This record gives sequence, C-alpha cells and structure tokens, in this order.
Amino acid sequence: MFDFKNKVVVITGGSSGIGKALVNLFLEQGAKVAACGRDFDRLYQLQALHPNLPLFIYTADVSLESDCKAFIEKTIKTFGTIDVIINNAGISMRALFAETEIETLKKSMDINFWGAVYCTKYALPYITLNKGIIVGVSSIAGFRGLPGRSGYSASKFALNGWLETIRTELMNEGISVITVCPGFTASNIRKVALNKNAQPEDDSKLDEQKLMSAEECASHIYKAMRLKKRTLILTMQGKETVFLNRFLPKLADKLVHKFYFKNGELVK
Repeated sequence: MFDFKNKVVVITGGSSGIGKALVNLFLEQGAKVAACGRDFDRLYQLQALHPNLPLFIYTADVSLESDCKAFIEKTIKTFGTIDVIINNAGISMRALFAETEIETLKKSMDINFWGAVYCTKYALPYITLNKGIIVGVSSIAGFRGLPGRSGYSASKFALNGWLETIRTELMNEGISVITVCPGFTASNIRKVALNKNAQPEDDSKLDEQKLMSAEECASHIYKAMRLKKRTLILTMQGKETVFLNRFLPKLADKLVHKFYFKNGELVK
C-alpha cells in the first residue's frame, strides 16, 4: 500500500466539496498538501482550519496554463517536490445542446480537461522521479453522454481518454494513474453549474440528503489511491450505467432519456 505520510499531495479545486474533503483527509494522514482554487476567501478559511499543518494554498484558475504553471512552481518552491496530483477542479453545466452557447462548451473543456492536462504536465517530472500517483476526478458522464450536459460529457470523455493514454505510456515508470467517477455527490460543482449562456446558475433539483457526502467520497478516493487502483466508480447507479452502456447501449439510451426527461422537458 502507498504511504502518504510526508508525501507532497497537490489537489486542484481544493477550496470546497470533494477537494476540500481531500485536503482535510490527506493532512490528517500526515501528508504535505498544496491546494489551489479560484476563491481566495475559501482557501484562506481552509488554511485557518489547519494553522500548524503543512498546507500551501494558491489562488488559480486551472483553465489558464499560466496559473497552473505558477501553482506547480510555487508548490515546488514550498515543498521541494511532488509525489501525487489529484486533478479535482471541475465545472458542470445544465442546458440542451441546441440552446447552448459555444462558450459554455469551451469553459467546460478548459476547466475539466485542459486544467488537468496543464497541472499534470508541469508536475510530471517530479511525480516520475518519485514513482507517484496521478488522479483524475472524472464522472459517469465520461463513460456515458448525459442529456443537458453535452460540454461536461465531452470534457470528461476527453479526460478519461487522456488518463488511459498516459496510464499506458507510464506503466513502466512505476506511476499509478487512477480514474475516479464519484457519481452524484453533495458538492459545490452542481451549485455553480453553467447555464446555456456560460453563467453559473444554482438550480439543481437533486436532494442533497440522498447524495453521498464529499467526505465519504474523499475516503473512497483515498483508499483507491492507497491500493493504486486503475478505476474507481462509486454508487451502484454509476456502475449500472457504465455496464448497460457497454453491453446494452440502446437500452441505456432509453433509460437515460427517461431519467432526464419528464413530459418532454429536461428536469435535472
């Protein structure tokens, strides 16, 4: 099992939701953590919770290569190396493709896909040296396209394909590459999902009390990383969706349509 004590763990999107839960968990396990996010106030509050622990925070927009490069460089300057990167930063969307502005799709791709690529590219020399771990927090939408989430699904499909590629390229380097698909989780990503005009809009209809907590999700991710798993798909609904889409794709089309549409209207 991989031991995270004194290892340097980089977490993008670390100011809220799953990212924040991961920051808290890895600090508890004795790791040195570097976390980035777009909201400085939330990052500052996170650091205030751990005044005596090795936590480095940095305000960054992962859709910008320059921000990602600066974040990784500052992390190296602070801790000297990087053992693990968890590409957790992400954004969702809710709008039918026919009604969606191109900017919504571009933002989804820039954050969900390019953000992971940029940060990993600059961290890779150190992770390679340390035979570390690369994690991509993806989605069931990366295995099965979901109505109202064309840009989100496209970005997660791209992320999954990229993770599979680098996993194969790096398999003789002692590096573990893990694809994580959390399923519906009580996190901030849905609350700031983009609408058709590329603006954040809090209109999620999901019942938070029925969703997996960010802390539980982080715990599953941590265990998968310790075991260096290849893929982690959480929730039975997620596993069923991936299975049906692979072996019974026409049935999957019908079931997914039924789930997302009521009386001809997109409901989630």
